[in-house]
Amino acid sequence: MYLSLLRLNPASAAVQRDLRDAQAMHRRVMSAFPDVLDPEVEARAYFGVLYRLELNRNSGQVLLYVQSRVEPDWTQLPEGYLRPADGLANPALKRIDHVYDGIQAGRVLRFRLRANPTRKIDTKSGPDGVRRNGRRVPVRGVEEQVAWLARKAEDCGFELLQVVIAASGSTELVKSYETGKTFQGVLFEGHLRVNDPARFREALETGIGPGKAYGFGLLSVGPA
Repeated sequence: MYLSLLRLNPASAAVQRDLRDAQAMHRRVMSAFPDVLDPEVEARAYFGVLYRLELNRNSGQVLLYVQSRVEPDWTQLPEGYLRPADGLANPALKRIDHVYDGIQAGRVLRFRLRANPTRKIDTKSGPDGVRRNGRRVPVRGVEEQVAWLARKAEDCGFELLQVVIAASGSTELVKSYETGKTFQGVLFEGHLRVNDPARFREALETGIGPGKAYGFGLLSVGPA
């Protein structure tokens, strides 16, 4: 597994366009990975690509974290897309397999997760007896959003010890003008305890919740 950190240049017209449109940002991230010839295979899932944008409106800093199973090639980014390095590697890239391999049951970790909490409605069976697939709607309210994450945590082999929501609801809406979709982003931070290392690693590698193509689901962890 690889983790990239890109420090984006907020003055770049290309960066501004990508920040306005989730589909454009998705394409930009995926431009660092090879094409998949099989039309039935989703490239993002095939290469294990997850990403998260972090915008500091006070400093103007724009950070893009990208996790993937294969090493990305960021040389195709437009000129001026990244900020001057200022002595730091930009983009920065590191292997993280050894970090994930070392996580054991009972380990307490700090975490950050930008997720798209949703629930399905209209799933009752129709007159023909076939259960409808339903549609997703946002989970609203802090208590409900934390409860959503607690349920996901149980499925993913960990438990929440402490959690806060840094951004919620209408304060963080992600739009795709190309598809006409709008996604509610919620930034969770706190501490967790690992109960099942195998399921936890799967969550780290495949992400949590829907909207992974649009910058949701990347669970980042560090020492408590």
